[in-house]
Amino acid sequence: CRLEENPERTFDLVLNVKCHASEGEDPVVLWKFPEDFGDQEVLKSVPKFCFPLRTSKGLRVSQNQVGQHFAFVLTDIESKQRFGFCRLTGGRICLCILSYLPWFEVYYKLLNTLADYLAKEQENDLNAVLTALYNHPVPKANSPVNLSVNQEIFIASEQVLRDQPSLAPHSYFIAPDVTGLPTIPESRNLTEYFVAVDVSNMLQLYASMLHERRILITSSKLSTLTACLHGSAALLYPMFWQHIYIPVLPPHLLDYCCAPMPYLIGVHSSLIERVRNKSLEDVVMLNVDTNTLESPFHDLDNLPSDVVSALKAKLKKQSTATGDGVARAFLRAQAALFGCYRDALRYKPVSLPCVAISICMTENAFGKHRNGNLLESPAVLISSVQFIDGRLAKLNAGKGFSDAFEEEITSGGFSGGKADVPGEDPTSR
Repeated sequence: CRLEENPERTFDLVLNVKCHASEGEDPVVLWKFPEDFGDQEVLKSVPKFCFPLRTSKGLRVSQNQVGQHFAFVLTDIESKQRFGFCRLTGGRICLCILSYLPWFEVYYKLLNTLADYLAKEQENDLNAVLTALYNHPVPKANSPVNLSVNQEIFIASEQVLRDQPSLAPHSYFIAPDVTGLPTIPESRNLTEYFVAVDVSNMLQLYASMLHERRILITSSKLSTLTACLHGSAALLYPMFWQHIYIPVLPPHLLDYCCAPMPYLIGVHSSLIERVRNKSLEDVVMLNVDTNTLESPFHDLDNLPSDVVSALKAKLKKQSTATGDGVARAFLRAQAALFGCYRDALRYKPVSLPCVAISICMTENAFGKHRNGNLLESPAVLISSVQFIDGRLAKLNAGKGFSDAFEEEITSGGFSGGKADVPGEDPTSR
């Protein structure tokens, strides 16, 4: 997983950025919070991501973009993702919150609140809200967080709410559980992706991601563009995209589209002609506006036909369109494709000062359970390495685990659950 497990704060930085009329000039930071934030590299790079559009009539943002939310990603030195949540508040102004927490709905709501304070020139209230949230410990998943702006600012714990139910918070949210399956309509990313892209193209893109292709997605709406990037990547669970991941590419980084390694990149439609003029080879391109996908590959044909048919049928059911139906449909496909990893687990004696046993993956055993031609692709085998290594690390640390993926393997009968020790499933230890 590319997410930071224990971030120090709910957010690191808030910027209000103004875009110059000339594309050759860098955007200017109007104000920042906290004022003593000193990472100059971040302060230089973040504003450029706030306006990932082509200059048009002296502005990079047309009126139909105003009020839109979108989210870019920066990858730190430890390969952890830090999210930039943005709101275009005017033709040349953008508000941005930088955080290691993928709290899309929470921060989009907060951006609306901050924009409202700015419009009403309520700077004291704005700073009070940011100070309260910045200084508060990162809340646990599913715990309530309350911000109130009257005479004072407070963040009430669940206990405070029980003891003083009369407290009326100005802003209220539940800390998201980022380990759970995304649901519709609560997850804006998955909702927009499922609405904008038809089932056929969703399946094609899913297959291309499994094969770790060079993938470009384009749209004229920044909100839809980044939602489709984040939404499609989330459907790889329990695996994670391990390569270049740029949900929206600013103009000064367009050469990334020529990178020789796998990538998943979003490009605003105003810049797509510049990209097409570059030397691109073997690139999968999805145009969200026209709902068309171009690919030189036949990746979907490498997936077992029964898995594809079942996934397609499930996605076309009306009942799937709400709740976790879409995410669970892809989870079942992942379980059908990769659940056989359990059958390749083997116990192996280890030479230590004392007698010990470790659990390893037997490649030949895994090969016996290959499903169709999918796992014959070196790219797909590489894609599963990070996932399998993570599972083995937990098992050899003496930790059993049970998550939605393992439950889906069991309920769907996608693994025999056999190991070298009769009657024992290593994942349950």
